[in-house]
Amino acid sequence: MRIVSVSVAAVIGGLFFLLSACSSAVTVVPTPTGSAEGGATIPPNTVVPAETDSPAQAALVTSVPTPTPSPTVTPTPLIPALPIPEPAGPPYTYHTIAEGETLSYIAMRYDSSIEEITEMNDLSGEAAIIFAGQSLRVPLQTGQTAPEQMLMPDSEVVYSPAYLDFDIETFINSQNGYLADYRQWVDNEELTGPQIVERIAEQFSVGPRLLLALLEYYGEWVTNPSPPQEFIDQPLGPLNRYGGDLYRGLGFTANRVNAGYYGYKRDGFWVYELANWEQAITPTGLNAGTVGVQNILAVHAADWESWLEQLQPEGFMATYRALFGDPFQYTFEPVVPITLTQPQLTLPWRSGDQFYFTGGPHAAYADGSGWAAIDFGPPDVLGNCYYSDVPSTAAADGVIVTARQGEVNIDLDGDGQIQTGWGLFYLHIVLDIDTPVQVGQQVKAGDVVGYASCEGGLATSSHLHFARRYNGEWIEAGGPVPMDLDGWVVQPNLIPYSGNIARGDEVRESCECWDPELNLMVKP
Repeated sequence: MRIVSVSVAAVIGGLFFLLSACSSAVTVVPTPTGSAEGGATIPPNTVVPAETDSPAQAALVTSVPTPTPSPTVTPTPLIPALPIPEPAGPPYTYHTIAEGETLSYIAMRYDSSIEEITEMNDLSGEAAIIFAGQSLRVPLQTGQTAPEQMLMPDSEVVYSPAYLDFDIETFINSQNGYLADYRQWVDNEELTGPQIVERIAEQFSVGPRLLLALLEYYGEWVTNPSPPQEFIDQPLGPLNRYGGDLYRGLGFTANRVNAGYYGYKRDGFWVYELANWEQAITPTGLNAGTVGVQNILAVHAADWESWLEQLQPEGFMATYRALFGDPFQYTFEPVVPITLTQPQLTLPWRSGDQFYFTGGPHAAYADGSGWAAIDFGPPDVLGNCYYSDVPSTAAADGVIVTARQGEVNIDLDGDGQIQTGWGLFYLHIVLDIDTPVQVGQQVKAGDVVGYASCEGGLATSSHLHFARRYNGEWIEAGGPVPMDLDGWVVQPNLIPYSGNIARGDEVRESCECWDPELNLMVKP
């Protein structure tokens, strides 16, 4: 039995995000393919493509009814997915400001101008205030384009309905590898290897088959009961900074998958950065799931040639197929239909109470995920981490899917599955000490979920971090299906945490401040 220990607060804070101002393929043991461990739930008018050597041939098709003497039945056409947006302008990448850097220095470094940098980032001008740690859009300087081959469908990359019949623990134990006996302390709780994989899949909303294939590709942990020591020490790639710490290392991996997936869906393109700082841009026509996989492989690729090798059928995908077969057999489409609308949601606090709008659209879980979250600061805790006494409430009827100190998930379609339909995510939430919500509990809109705090990750002031997902995909708060809370609609933004929320002519501006005229919101 292998046991290590880690604190979740340290993981989420130091590793991934601030929520407030917040190799070649290895030898594997093949397992039978098909639906035994990973069969997807498919809409009635969709069929799963047969295994094929060409992902392009595995495109989702519409079923044709078997001919009968009765009149021909025409199946309902498949609803298209929400499309990838067209880039609004020339491609760009991001620069994280270091201590002492100025706009003029950044403009010079990227062979640009102050005017271009300020325009790209919606800054007021040369005198705009910038700070260390802030991310700015900067002009892209590369002529290289990534390969066009589709690697896997979106539904395999996000924790979607394609995973409803996949039992993580049963599969891992069937492989008899190092992972099956692994144990780790996570925030004062001992978790098994399968529980860690499930926890990361839930928190980051990344598909567990993909996570397991990456763990096998880089470290042989799934099928080898005694991996070489170098793989025990570094099971998730040579540049994963967390070494043999599975919880943090797998979180880092999921975060980089998400960065490519959601960055591409947000901007219409993605810029990969290799270990030697080479960059490449996405070609047109890729799906977001492929971009996410390409991105995590790019993180550990020593150079352009080694990255291309890993993207070949004999590279990472050979490991995936040896474990799970053709990824396109699990296709569930569309994950997010173009016709998607949000159910009615209320402000997540009681009538008569008030919170401050302290964070516009930003990453839902770690900095790589979709900008699905907004933040609300309680009125009784200003600038510190004391627990609020003002309750945060369910924004709609639903069932509690997860309830841990720091985070709660509510499923709105009633099936109790985090992978299906609409779900609400509450972070930095402390449970009621007397009557904490329980997994499986039915809640009504307005029922107490918990209280704003700094639990669940690094934060500088108690607040509620509130996000939505649909079929396992984080839904951008200011995106094509904007978050609407009692008629308050979140507006699009260019910079994470900035932005407005508006109801008719009323506008509240995101600010890490407590200004009644600027960002106070009262629920009638």
